[in-house]
Amino acid sequence: MANLYLVDKPSGKEALALAAADRGAQVVLVSAPTPLAVPVGVEFVPANTAQEMKEAVEKAVKGAQALLMAAAVADFRPEGASAQKIKKGRAAALTLRLERTPDILNQVRGEFLRVGFALETENLVRNARKKLKEKGLDLVVANDISALARDQSQVVLIDKSGKAQKLPLLPKLEIAHRVLDRVVKALGGGK
Repeated sequence: MANLYLVDKPSGKEALALAAADRGAQVVLVSAPTPLAVPVGVEFVPANTAQEMKEAVEKAVKGAQALLMAAAVADFRPEGASAQKIKKGRAAALTLRLERTPDILNQVRGEFLRVGFALETENLVRNARKKLKEKGLDLVVANDISALARDQSQVVLIDKSGKAQKLPLLPKLEIAHRVLDRVVKALGGGK
């Protein structure tokens, strides 16, 4: 498999990047700055803002076979920034105005397989299916926040047809390989 592009953020521990690189994929990891080690053979592109991340992803997916968005940037950001420090005395009552950040997974265009991740606190499968449909995904990995652990997780894989497969509690690297098995199959190779 070649030209698999991946987006992740530090909490993903680069499991997908590592698994894809281990399979021989060309991997571009677009991420917020992270103290974690970037897997060998993976091109790392840092992005400090949602807009920078969107631009980096748009550049990286040219010619890609798949885009995996393992985590989303914040949905909102402050509407503006103060040019100076806001002193305690000046700010008796502050109002923080927010604006939406770009929805990268929904806005990036191209002819590639789209895999999204849905971290949910309730209605896991229903909310993940909604995301799958709204964003035009080929696969969504639904992650129940209550089943998260440091190195393990329990996910439900939901394909384009809406079929759900609940995986047992597994190490994140094993989940990454299971997701990539589905990607390879959808691209017409493998199992």
